[in-house]
Amino acid sequence: MKLNIVGLLTVAVLATPTVFTSCSEDVMDNINDNVNNPKDVQAKFILTDVITRTAFSNVGGDFNTYLSTYVEHEVGTDNQLWNAEHRESEPERSSTFNNTWGNVYITLKDARMIIEKCSVGGSQEGNYATLGMGQIMAAYNLALLTDMFGDVPYSEGFRPLEIRNPKMDKQEELYKQINAYLDGAIENLPKGDTHASGSVGTQDLLFKGNTDRWLKFAHGLKARYTMRLLKVTSDKTAALEAIITSVDKSFASANEEAKFAQYSASNLNPLFDFQWSRDGLAASQSIGDKMLDRNDPRLNRNFFTPQSSAGVWTQVNDIAASNDSYNLLAPNGKNTQVKYHYLTSTFVFAQTAPTQLLSYHELLFLKAEAMQRLGKGSSEVATVLEAAVSAGIKNSENSVKAAFVAPTVLANGTMKETSAAITDADIASYFADHVKPLFAANALKEIANQKYLAFFGASGESTEMYNDIRRWKSNGEELIELKNPGKFPLRLPYGNDDTTTNPNVEAAYGDGKYVYTEQVWWAGGTR
Repeated sequence: MKLNIVGLLTVAVLATPTVFTSCSEDVMDNINDNVNNPKDVQAKFILTDVITRTAFSNVGGDFNTYLSTYVEHEVGTDNQLWNAEHRESEPERSSTFNNTWGNVYITLKDARMIIEKCSVGGSQEGNYATLGMGQIMAAYNLALLTDMFGDVPYSEGFRPLEIRNPKMDKQEELYKQINAYLDGAIENLPKGDTHASGSVGTQDLLFKGNTDRWLKFAHGLKARYTMRLLKVTSDKTAALEAIITSVDKSFASANEEAKFAQYSASNLNPLFDFQWSRDGLAASQSIGDKMLDRNDPRLNRNFFTPQSSAGVWTQVNDIAASNDSYNLLAPNGKNTQVKYHYLTSTFVFAQTAPTQLLSYHELLFLKAEAMQRLGKGSSEVATVLEAAVSAGIKNSENSVKAAFVAPTVLANGTMKETSAAITDADIASYFADHVKPLFAANALKEIANQKYLAFFGASGESTEMYNDIRRWKSNGEELIELKNPGKFPLRLPYGNDDTTTNPNVEAAYGDGKYVYTEQVWWAGGTR
């Protein structure tokens, strides 16, 4: 009998208090047995896998690849990505995101195992900091799951003798669980780890066991999710003030942000991994136009020609001046299905660029938006926005630099750089001469567009931009001009591991057309 993917989950009950409680099931213990490894794997080793899978598969994987075309950071130009670009069934198929659907559930199962082991009665009771880390990663992945799919199975998990087909949990209830996880983490992290197994140390691939930075990560996620729920929050003023407070408790610089910086010649950045093996993405005319409108210095840094017969990829620095170069930006939703014709973004070569789970520039953009919605003074908001723009450009430059030293690329040709790196002086001039006038004309729109430009890259932030665009659209705020004439997908289709095995998911999926018509709950929908 084929089992649905939710069968991989441990049992849990949706929690509303700040301290998570869970119960152990013998069947789940058996599922996680591995005869080649010790019976009881310590939570810190599980955490390594949870962080890695979250970054590579869930944040930087298929979600981000496809959504980069939905938000027009990239253009799908071959096979499934071309189908998605042209809205030819791919956005509604249950097979499209099935792999990531499964990966997120597996990650949640492991995060909850950390929680169980470190909670009262668990085998590592007393490791409060590790418990908090598990709670943050559970919150992160549950938010990712419900943001993409809306109502999903979660609370009932998989108990083969009791519940073969877990029910669909409402997104509103899932967000209560997400916030409960984060509140629990904020309470637990300062208590440290007291069990004999010790702290996570270098098994923590984000912060190397630094609980202060994990605490800042939790506060930053509170800011992200409070903004996410703004439409369905009754006291919006209090929520916006809470966002600012949470940002101020979070990362103080890009040196502290939550980024997965573990890629190498063999462990590949997921955007690079996809493009190098499939060449399914081309440079977006839509984002090129936004840079042209602003005389953005990134325009001369962020695009490359196809490889020449001599084996050279050349950075394009004349899009503003040359129709020939501009016409090689792929027209969104109108491009030809062809490889090696259009320009590509520089970022598809960024083999070792980190994946951002929560960036410093995202926090500053959240703060700027909250301040603007609260009606704070324009000079005060502009100061925060300038810092956000600067941090975003520097993150982009880090990925550009990674492209020029990508070991696999250099083993197969030459990367020719034709423009100088963007300096602090360049950023200051850009903000003063081009961003500030647009901010003065329409502050909220320019905050949104600068965030949009900052999230273009190899960092896996197109998924979060998809959430923002849906959030703004649900308010009737068309802040980002999208050029694709096709219908904009409002959500992602459930994975076919469950649409074919769980009648509850099958009924919710139907024929998949709902992805174009039904908003998720936080955007004003019902599921």
